[in-house]
Amino acid sequence: MFKAFQKFSARDRFVNILVVLMIPLGVIALLIRTFLFHPFDTPSSSMAPTLVIGDEFFVAKFAYGYSRYSFPFSPPLFSGRVLGAQPAYGDVVVFRLPKDTSTDYVKRVVGLPGDRVQMKSGQLFINGKAVEREQVLDDDAACGANAAPAAKRWRERLPNGVTHETLDCIENGYYDSTPEYRVPAGHYFMLGDNRDNSTDSRVMSAGGFVPYENLIGRFAFKHIDGDGEE
Repeated sequence: MFKAFQKFSARDRFVNILVVLMIPLGVIALLIRTFLFHPFDTPSSSMAPTLVIGDEFFVAKFAYGYSRYSFPFSPPLFSGRVLGAQPAYGDVVVFRLPKDTSTDYVKRVVGLPGDRVQMKSGQLFINGKAVEREQVLDDDAACGANAAPAAKRWRERLPNGVTHETLDCIENGYYDSTPEYRVPAGHYFMLGDNRDNSTDSRVMSAGGFVPYENLIGRFAFKHIDGDGEE
């Protein structure tokens, strides 16, 4: 057997060793992607300025436990979640769109089960109380080259103290004023940070309330390339 092995060239032996090593490495990569961190990219400006088109980022899949949507091809192995934990105000979450569970969305949690959520003249209200905000910039470039002169960037402070920045690109935009939404049990209310350019829970016909089961994971970190840029 040893003599038979010697008949292989040095190159062949190297390739065989490489294949043997790649199999466990591939399994490890699959396990990391399935249970720990999953990569996504940003296809739209709905989460600007937090995430802009082309941003690559990872979500922590273990943050809220696991559901059928945590796994490739979403096999119906069980219902609900296992090892579940609840999202908090301000979490940036990737989830399966309730109206089309083949589509991944990324938005920010602003309403928990039982909350009352409403937009009034571009300002967010939770349970009848206006969310604190302060203006950061006027006419923000993130709104695009054709941004209205009244475009603004705000820094919001949610009820748990989490702060983040939002864009108000259009004064009196279509979803700047809404009815009051009462979040059902086991569901969450999601908004895009780019309030005038986001299909989210305000759009009941397309987004609506997001079931707990549909959550895939919480934003963890952006990808940084070799030049040190995000």
